[in-house]
Amino acid sequence: MNCAVAGGCANIQLVFAAGRKLEQSILLERFVMAIRNVFEHAAKLAESLDNLQVEDLKRELAADSKLLLLDLREIQELIDKGTIAGAKHVPRGMLEFWADPASPYARDYFGEHKRTVVFCAGGGRSVYAVKVLQEMGFSNVAHLAPGFGGWLKAGEPVNDFSATSRWVRRIDAE
Repeated sequence: MNCAVAGGCANIQLVFAAGRKLEQSILLERFVMAIRNVFEHAAKLAESLDNLQVEDLKRELAADSKLLLLDLREIQELIDKGTIAGAKHVPRGMLEFWADPASPYARDYFGEHKRTVVFCAGGGRSVYAVKVLQEMGFSNVAHLAPGFGGWLKAGEPVNDFSATSRWVRRIDAE
C-alpha cells in the first residue's frame, strides 16, 4: 500500500470475524512526525522575508518618521532590558488580534500598507510574526534579523521601558 498524503499517513486495517480479531495489520509511513527544529524552520522562512540588519533599521528610522516599529518581546524582557526608541510593545501572543481591524482588540496604529518592522530578542519570533502579518494581508513588513540582542551588541541606544511602564510597581522614596 502506498501512502501519499501530505504530512504522512497511517493506515490501520483491522479484520474481525465473529467478534474475534483474526488479523491486525498496521502500516505506518511517516506517521510519527518528528518535532521540527524551530530555529532551522525560522531560518528557512527568513530566506523569503525582508531581513534588516541594525544599520538598515537605523536608516529606515531616520528616513521614515511614520515607520511602525513593533517590539514582540514579553513584558518582562522590556522591563529588564529596555527597548528601541519609538517601538510599540505588541506581545507576540496578541499580534494577530491587535493587527486585525475587525478584532475587538484592534489597535489603530496598524496599517495594511504601512512600513512595519518587528523585532524580538534574537530574530526568531519576529520571523513568524512577519509571516503571519503577510498572511493577514500586510504588504510592507520586515524584521530586525539579529533582534534586540543585535541592537544591544551594536551599542545602539535603548529606552528604559520600566521608567514609564504602568506594569512596574514603584515605591515612593521618602
